[in-house]
Amino acid sequence: KLCLSKELPSNSNEMAQFQEVMRQQLESSMHAELEKLLGTAKGAKAEVSKKDFEGFRKLFHRFLQVKGPSVEWSKINRPPEDSIQPYDKIKAKGLPDNIADSLNKLVVVKLNGGLGTSMGCKGPKSLISVRNENTFLDLTVKQIEHLNKTYNADVPLVLMNSFNTDEDTKKILQKYTHHRVKIHTFNQSRYPRINKESLLPVAKDMAMTGENADVWYPPGHGDIYASFFNSGLLEQLIAEGKEYIFVSNIDNLGATVDLYILNHLVSQPNGKRCEFIMEVTDKTRADVKGGTLIQYDGKLRLLEIAQVPKAHVDEFKSVSKFKIFNTNNLWISLSAIKRLQEQNAMDMEIIVNPKTLDGDLNVIQLETAVGAAIKCFDNALGINVPRSRFLPVKTTSDLLLVMSNLYSLEAGSLTMSERREFPTTPHVKLGSSFTKVQEYLTRFESIPDMLELDHLTVSGDVTFGKHVSLKGTVIIIANHGDRIDIPAGSMLENKIVSGNLRILDH
Repeated sequence: KLCLSKELPSNSNEMAQFQEVMRQQLESSMHAELEKLLGTAKGAKAEVSKKDFEGFRKLFHRFLQVKGPSVEWSKINRPPEDSIQPYDKIKAKGLPDNIADSLNKLVVVKLNGGLGTSMGCKGPKSLISVRNENTFLDLTVKQIEHLNKTYNADVPLVLMNSFNTDEDTKKILQKYTHHRVKIHTFNQSRYPRINKESLLPVAKDMAMTGENADVWYPPGHGDIYASFFNSGLLEQLIAEGKEYIFVSNIDNLGATVDLYILNHLVSQPNGKRCEFIMEVTDKTRADVKGGTLIQYDGKLRLLEIAQVPKAHVDEFKSVSKFKIFNTNNLWISLSAIKRLQEQNAMDMEIIVNPKTLDGDLNVIQLETAVGAAIKCFDNALGINVPRSRFLPVKTTSDLLLVMSNLYSLEAGSLTMSERREFPTTPHVKLGSSFTKVQEYLTRFESIPDMLELDHLTVSGDVTFGKHVSLKGTVIIIANHGDRIDIPAGSMLENKIVSGNLRILDH
């Protein structure tokens, strides 16, 4: 417990000194608590936890130093024209004769730390079936295997797991033994959740079961740099001649290896090598919260909504002022990660994520985002890619889109059907009866034909028979206590269906 003097200092110098003493007391209390926790770790795990806690200490130290928002709104500028290139310009360079040479310098890294709990599934999200019985992980392996076979290349797959997903993922990996893909894994750090009041860890020991099950967290995907470096895998891949990683979320089905972007990276003159590419795409109304690229202190920088002062949030969400957002598809130089880690020069803004645990205990977890490190790399670049490279599956509404005939599946990659006349995907909103994957699946005897659909809203107890076709704008609302069964073979075009299956023109 911290002792506060009865009288707070009156002038600003004394106040600053007082705050500094408070910070030092907090750091020393945190240090003592972490040492206590480490004392309960056993064997090889103790060494891993020690490295994790070193990273946590640095983050906690920075958290105590932060005063107010990390950006001054008046210093934000639009990125210079040449710092965000249109994809067509990158594509116009064409491809070299020997694509395998470029591919052999590449490693694909998938962020695989998340669970499928938001979609009502147990275990890693990457093991949810998304198309023809294929999981996110199956599709990823198929994509890379196809590349390796087509170009006689050796692109490995690296999975960044968390303590939540590691065990289940490793069991599944055995099924890919005979695929032409080398698969490596490493683990994200494990950090202690912090009591919001005392600013000390909630954990009593290093166990992860029983009452300690909720007191640890993986600290966001910005942890990739430190944990990749600490695992020894970064060093190993550099020794094998690898130069770049392509990092993306495993649930983004649009994030496939793009040969034009890869060629742009490897064909640049050595002194001007681009160390970091962020794929961005044009904002729509659905993307107003996505991070965007700005010019700040002469550097390209990622601006997330959490860093925006409250008075400017509406401005940040404006599609006219900030036209693009970060897809989290990133191409990063391995040697640059190594250099920045060794120099302790990786600087990412801290995201303070509040949570409430069982028993109404308020905690915070300190996180970082992988894209926020863009400002640390030399000659960083944004590339404005087609929307098709951003196809995340976060909800069952997204799942319905990727399971439908809007997309065709080839060699693990989903592409928009040529039979769809509009380049955009329909806007789909499924109600709470569809949130969990298992329940969602029982409500569709077969996935409807959605080639000509613009908008679908479904609310309440609704089921779909086989071979239903949806076109234009379709709104289906079953009131509380009512149930609507859309009959097999129905064709709904610009219809509102409500109550007890009254079908009205929209």
